[in-house]
Amino acid sequence: MVTRKGTLKKGISILGSTGSIGTQTLEVASSFSSKFKVVGLATKTNLELLEEQIKKFSPKIVSVETEEMAEKLIRRLGRTTTTVYFGKEGLKKVAIDEETDILVVAIPGIGGLEPTLEAIKLGKKIALASKEVLVTAGRIVMEEAKAKKAKIVPIDSEHSAISQIIKGEDQKKIKKVILTASGGPLLESPVEELHKVTAGEALAHPTWNMGQKISIDSATLMNKGFEIIEAHHLFGFDYSQIEVIIHPQSIIHSMIEFVDGSIVAEMAAPDMRLPIQYALFSKERIPSNWSKINFSELKAITFSKVDTSRFPCLELAIEAGRQGGTYPAVLNAADEVAVDLFLKGKIRFTEIPGLIEKALEKHSVIELPTLEDIIKADKSTREEMPKK
Repeated sequence: MVTRKGTLKKGISILGSTGSIGTQTLEVASSFSSKFKVVGLATKTNLELLEEQIKKFSPKIVSVETEEMAEKLIRRLGRTTTTVYFGKEGLKKVAIDEETDILVVAIPGIGGLEPTLEAIKLGKKIALASKEVLVTAGRIVMEEAKAKKAKIVPIDSEHSAISQIIKGEDQKKIKKVILTASGGPLLESPVEELHKVTAGEALAHPTWNMGQKISIDSATLMNKGFEIIEAHHLFGFDYSQIEVIIHPQSIIHSMIEFVDGSIVAEMAAPDMRLPIQYALFSKERIPSNWSKINFSELKAITFSKVDTSRFPCLELAIEAGRQGGTYPAVLNAADEVAVDLFLKGKIRFTEIPGLIEKALEKHSVIELPTLEDIIKADKSTREEMPKK
């Protein structure tokens, strides 16, 4: 992969190429086509968009969920140089391809964990958007990355902000990390009316354009609980050092308070292409045409304390993270099932935290789990959750 000027292109593979992060990553890669080459793409079921991506980027390898989908895609592509795989093995093949320098992990659920670990074992750089990888197996992932000297760079805007602020700082001088949360679309809804919330209302995020699962997690603030667990594993902060505050404008993405009382904030327009670019370029500042803040048009920047009666999922996540072991894997699995039940109209919005809490209470924790223990905890939790 060499450009005409002789500079090496970085090979990018994306797990979740048809989702919000995946499509925006391809947009960034396309804008810097002299720097990046798309090697591999993987999606679950969106064959139409994947076909468009294949025709535009000519990846070496792609993967879909099932063999039937793979066969259908091959027929639709006709003559092509792209090799099509499927299932778990397909994800792994995309992740570990020899031409992949950077693996972008952007698939929801625990499905991204094993291919991410396989890529880490080969020392590949991981641009991480899937919260579940560190939520479920943060200790294992970070230990493996350290052993193989594989870089893990966050794509989440909050963790990207933290990495920017602490760059070059003595971490011992950090007193507190402040993660900002928009509060989602239901922030102003009366708490006593939340049981009436529809899926459409919960999905209507006022700031970010995201997939369904993460949009509901934003409405419950579970996503912020996941981000606390991620921050603990990524940067080594104790849970007591991490705080969440409501900031509806999503302009400040995270803040760091130092021991002298100074607070440094990272500000940017709510545009995921910026943290994606920062991650792909290994934290190097490169001029871009993405959204910018216009301070003359910014009417207000506001903050408020998290109301735990409105967002009980946040406390569930924090406690699961503190307890550690297999609890976070159970938390993630139970949340995924509960959110799916809500989206299908089988439970009310306000029933989500209760189902998650019951799953955590029933679980017999393994304190230092292996990967197999985590996968087993995930599977058993899903099987024991109500189907309604």
